[in-house]
Amino acid sequence: MEKIICACGHENPAGTKLCEKCGRPLTEQEQKSKVVDMRYDGIAIRSKTRNKSLIDKIWNFFSSVKVGVSLIIINLVAASIGTIFPQEFYVNVSSIADKATYYEETYGSLGKLYYSLGFADIYSSWWFQILVGLLGISIIVASIDRGIPLHKSLKNQRVKRHESFMKRQRIVAEGPITDGDASKTLDLIEDKMKKLKYNVRREGSAILAERGRFARYGPYINHLGLIIFLLGVMLRMLPGFYIDESIWIREGETRAVPGMEGYFLENEKFILELHDNDPTESQVQQGVNVVAKNYQTDVKLYKQSDDAVAGQAENLELVKEYSIRVNHPLQHEGYSFYQMDFRLNEIKTMIFNLTNKETGESLGEVSIDLTNPQDEYVIDDKTKISLLGYYPGFSGFKDGVPQTATPTPNNPAFIFKMTTPETPDGEMSFVAIRQTIEPNGENKYKMQFKSVETRNMSGLTVHKDKTIPILIVGGIIFMLGVAIGSYWNHRRIWVEQLQDGTIRLAAHTNKNWFSIKKDLNALTEHVSLPKYIDQLDEAAGSEQNEKEGDNTL
Repeated sequence: MEKIICACGHENPAGTKLCEKCGRPLTEQEQKSKVVDMRYDGIAIRSKTRNKSLIDKIWNFFSSVKVGVSLIIINLVAASIGTIFPQEFYVNVSSIADKATYYEETYGSLGKLYYSLGFADIYSSWWFQILVGLLGISIIVASIDRGIPLHKSLKNQRVKRHESFMKRQRIVAEGPITDGDASKTLDLIEDKMKKLKYNVRREGSAILAERGRFARYGPYINHLGLIIFLLGVMLRMLPGFYIDESIWIREGETRAVPGMEGYFLENEKFILELHDNDPTESQVQQGVNVVAKNYQTDVKLYKQSDDAVAGQAENLELVKEYSIRVNHPLQHEGYSFYQMDFRLNEIKTMIFNLTNKETGESLGEVSIDLTNPQDEYVIDDKTKISLLGYYPGFSGFKDGVPQTATPTPNNPAFIFKMTTPETPDGEMSFVAIRQTIEPNGENKYKMQFKSVETRNMSGLTVHKDKTIPILIVGGIIFMLGVAIGSYWNHRRIWVEQLQDGTIRLAAHTNKNWFSIKKDLNALTEHVSLPKYIDQLDEAAGSEQNEKEGDNTL
């Protein structure tokens, strides 16, 4: 693109509003303006000057403030929708199919749609990660588009500026000093500005006093922190960076730890302790009959040896023993095991007697482990029980076939084949709680329920988050940028002494004009400079006078 040659001879990139060397307005709009636009010091911004190639169009799209704000709103709306129903992490079901069923049965068709669209696990959904990625790209492009040119402009700014630049600043002053030796004016100004903690540069008869330049980088530090934070969020999708799994483990059971390859966890015992005192009135109103004092799981953590088969509980080495309690997790190598839930008195074993229905005589006892039932139970040489079907969560019949709703033995049912000396061909019987069906007619023998053995089950959460340090760093940098951008400001004062002794002064700040006016008051008082004016306040006053005149007419 063609460069813009200023009257001073300096070549400026296309799109520059103010000459990089002398500050002359280069565009018609700036030349007509009473106060020049100093947001980016008149520099050329790529997105404002290039719009021809496909890359330019993509760059301009992501550098747009409107696009960035829109992406922020879309991300916030999507995250808000994810709070309407509980996230699937908090749903106590074991399989994906069970989770889909839970949302549909609990919240109806809206819950089914909610789960199907991925709102139930929104922060891990692919489309939400794309939204976060697009927002990150927008922030990066916008920061590069504006931040790098601004940095170059501030780094290379000249001390002496053209008259047209000086007169088009918001705060200006021009005239002779009202008192004192004119030859010492610049020395007095320099001395005073240094006392006011300004960085002073002097070239001949011109002075540039600058303070708080770092405040201009506040928004970009803010952006950097946000980019780091978003990177931490996206890294959670990569294996090993973020693990948040739930595991239900029964007493006496040893299970592989999800997300922690090669480790197994054994639940030795679950302990529930209740308070002796009665519930308070408010707790009774909430339906609370007893108050838990402590619930904990005594566990053993094992690590599998290198030569063992992956996923098989063999060749295990004890790593740690611990009692997991609420807010007291087991911690190992960055992993944390939290006590989240429990289930009491789950049926472990059901004991039946094979009984003659007429005489009540028992031929023997059969004990069925519901987590590992056998196909056949032998009582003696001529008496045995074959287990033809097992339905841990019996939910009824469909087309004459028994159905099970869950793999958890909360309503077990069985199909038995009973072989005895009197019935060598065997008798079939369907046995459920309070229900017995004999499909082949009246049987001579029955499986009579005797007793059950129960055990407790603990709900644990396995958590590991390597992104926490990244999120913390990003958050700290973000807040640092917010503080810098909010509480500091960039102040600049240009002073030039003309050959006839006249002082020309201009001042600018990116915000908090009261602060720079306060410094100018102190400077004017010290050096007896001509009185400055605020051109925007003056323009506003003129406009108000014109309106009052129109109203009078």
